[in-house]
Amino acid sequence: MSLFDASPVAKAAGVSRQTPLAERMRPRTLDEYVGQEHLLAPGKPLRLAIEGDDPTSMIFWGPPGTGKTTLAKIIAHMTQASFIEFSAVLSGIKEIKQVMAEAEKAAGYGSRTILFVDEIHRFNKAQQDAFLPYVERGTIRLIGATTENPSFEIIAALLSRCRVYTLQPLTEEQIVSLLVRALHDSERGLGASGIDADDEALATIAAYASGDARNALNALDVAAKLAQGRGEKRITKTLAAEALQRRVLLYDKQGEQHYDIISALHKSVRNSDPDAALYWMGRMLEAGEDPMYVARRVVRMAVEDIGLAAPEALNLCLSAKDAMHFLGHPEGELALAQAVVYLALAPKSNAVYTAYGAVQADIEATAAEPVPLHLRNAPTKLMKELDYAKGYQYAHDVEGKVADMECLPHSLAGRRYYLPTGEGREKLLAQRMDEIARIKKSKR
Repeated sequence: MSLFDASPVAKAAGVSRQTPLAERMRPRTLDEYVGQEHLLAPGKPLRLAIEGDDPTSMIFWGPPGTGKTTLAKIIAHMTQASFIEFSAVLSGIKEIKQVMAEAEKAAGYGSRTILFVDEIHRFNKAQQDAFLPYVERGTIRLIGATTENPSFEIIAALLSRCRVYTLQPLTEEQIVSLLVRALHDSERGLGASGIDADDEALATIAAYASGDARNALNALDVAAKLAQGRGEKRITKTLAAEALQRRVLLYDKQGEQHYDIISALHKSVRNSDPDAALYWMGRMLEAGEDPMYVARRVVRMAVEDIGLAAPEALNLCLSAKDAMHFLGHPEGELALAQAVVYLALAPKSNAVYTAYGAVQADIEATAAEPVPLHLRNAPTKLMKELDYAKGYQYAHDVEGKVADMECLPHSLAGRRYYLPTGEGREKLLAQRMDEIARIKKSKR
């Protein structure tokens, strides 16, 4: 049987009632499509490309439920091309080669092929390389869909041959319009059931869907089934909340959302915003992030952004980490919340962080000089004869407990790395450093 015999576009008209509501209500034309006006409004780039039958391969990048697969199917329908849907989760090199062979055979008969690869970021480099010659020759028009940043997940050679279009999460108003359409559509939706919904119920579903149309439609389907099972004809806010059970938070522990949200948490702490810091930490933990990952990052914030301005912050964060480990979910999360609020409100200093970065740069850029002789130990007679420890001054035996003695290598003599701020406890450290400098100067 040919891979081209079962085109999803050709079968779209005969959707079974057993098919999930989100699949039944999938838009069939650009006029039915909701969202992505920045790409699909009249005169916008993707709309012009579709209407002009531009054969360029493309990558759709966006969160789940924003219409990536739907757009690919609409393009195939409008261009009358054969459409092959390919899952990067289930397919490998063998399947890729089989599909390419079929596409080349079809091209020989003048047939055009669109190969849609869902979750293309899951293909490894070798698998992505396998597409290149066919994309270059125009044997296939590749449309890839990904929830991950293509710059990191798609090989450069393939990316350079595709246009990347970024899809945005749907707004709550857009999702409500899709839900209303599904309620009233008698052919594919719920119109024949006589089920209706309160505005508050639709707003609740839209808010909980986090911009994901598929999630919203499936939640509406569950709510409708609950209503029918109870002999009711109206979906209330309470019934909608029961159908949802738990909000679906957009979060991928291995993907870009993971890094975006921890970045937001860190920058909120750095900017002394405890409310935002708590929110972003909550977003991570409620979405299922490993609390110990959050704990490790919180400890990092203590040493990078608080530093010696509030040195007790490090101990507090380590205690929060231990409490999280000891108490577990959900009680331990309060300890992390306490630490995050403290860090946000604590005086800030990155002086140690900056100082150590400068040290690393000097180590990389300068010669690895030997330790100055006066700083070396001299446990043997030979070492003493070679002037090891000669000139060393024992700080405890000199006035002020500070000797006027250079402790850096010769080429870096006088170099300053740690420059304390006037924030918090570090203000006292700055005063102490000034005092040390005065003592040394008085001994010259």
